[in-house]
Amino acid sequence: MVSGGIAAYKVADLVSQLLQAGCQVRVAMTAAATRFVGGATFHGLTGQPVQTDLWANTGQAEPHVALGDWAQAVLLAPATANLLAKLAGGHSDDLVTATVLAARCPVVVAPAMNDAMWAKPAVAANLSVLRERGFTLVEPESGRLASGHAGAGRLASAAEIFAGLEAAIRARYDLAGRRVVVTAGGTREAIDPVRFISNYSSGKMGHAVAEAAAERGATVALVTTAPFAGHPGVSVRRVESALEMLDTVRQELDGADLLVMVAAVADFRPARTVSGKIRREETETLELKLERNVDILAELGKDSQAEGVFRVGFAAEDADLEAHAAEKLARKKLDAIVANDIRGGVFGSDENEGVMFFRSGERLALGRSSKRQMAERILDAVKDRLR
Repeated sequence: MVSGGIAAYKVADLVSQLLQAGCQVRVAMTAAATRFVGGATFHGLTGQPVQTDLWANTGQAEPHVALGDWAQAVLLAPATANLLAKLAGGHSDDLVTATVLAARCPVVVAPAMNDAMWAKPAVAANLSVLRERGFTLVEPESGRLASGHAGAGRLASAAEIFAGLEAAIRARYDLAGRRVVVTAGGTREAIDPVRFISNYSSGKMGHAVAEAAAERGATVALVTTAPFAGHPGVSVRRVESALEMLDTVRQELDGADLLVMVAAVADFRPARTVSGKIRREETETLELKLERNVDILAELGKDSQAEGVFRVGFAAEDADLEAHAAEKLARKKLDAIVANDIRGGVFGSDENEGVMFFRSGERLALGRSSKRQMAERILDAVKDRLR
């Protein structure tokens, strides 16, 4: 992403070096940037059309979303004082700022401006906001500026920008090369072809874990009973019953590093499933005989293919949270378990709260947050424990 500063011409060499390093590069420019360097320059270097207009007819209804989905890292260079202010304010009135807001990847910002502008409190405040929001900042160098002044404000060297990109990518894609299997949703145990026993699980927590793992570079298999909108890097396997889920997880577990069993598996299922629809007009009363359902994690604990896979379970409890979690952790031979207090109204909610217990005896309070934030905290807690 190139904005309108005199240092924009330096970005052409940077793009060339990125291409030589084996990167795929696409360039978007603000209208002001085109006054300093032509789009044809970047087109010639990358072999890709340069995008400048949020409303251009590119064959994509939402070019900023397409760019944000495609990118594994976004670099803004040079980032002018005006662009920093827009980013800090959450503006999205052009292709560059809209792409940053739509991006799912690390964003690296390399500012460049006059030394007096760089020293202003407003610029410092905007930079502080961006740091707090997780942007990686590559600060400018000191030296002679285009204005003729000497001081801080020159665009950082290509080596420094490369280092900033590398650090941001390594920090974000800390699960690169890992294979993760996630289960989600409440299983459905059939009574007849139109009725089933299930629970209130929405699948949101498991879906959040799958998305977070994919965005951190993992190859993710999501085994779910709930509708999933789809996400780059997530392979979806739809199932219904606990037995189907167990069979599918076993298929996906080969070569896996991490299993996060978020699904709410029904504890009981009908002892007999009727092949035809049970008709109300033909039945005065209906008695269901239930039998204990398969315990997926306990069964996987017996499988040799699960050896070496770090296994995380979930426990929904309404009393004696820690005691029940400790018992399940041991009985199911898990590496960790997340215990949720269901009295907090977590089913169907976009928020969650829990405590994570490890086989080693460690205890981690996850606090109340969005389910996506909790997913990130869970992955932060396990990433360095994978074998």
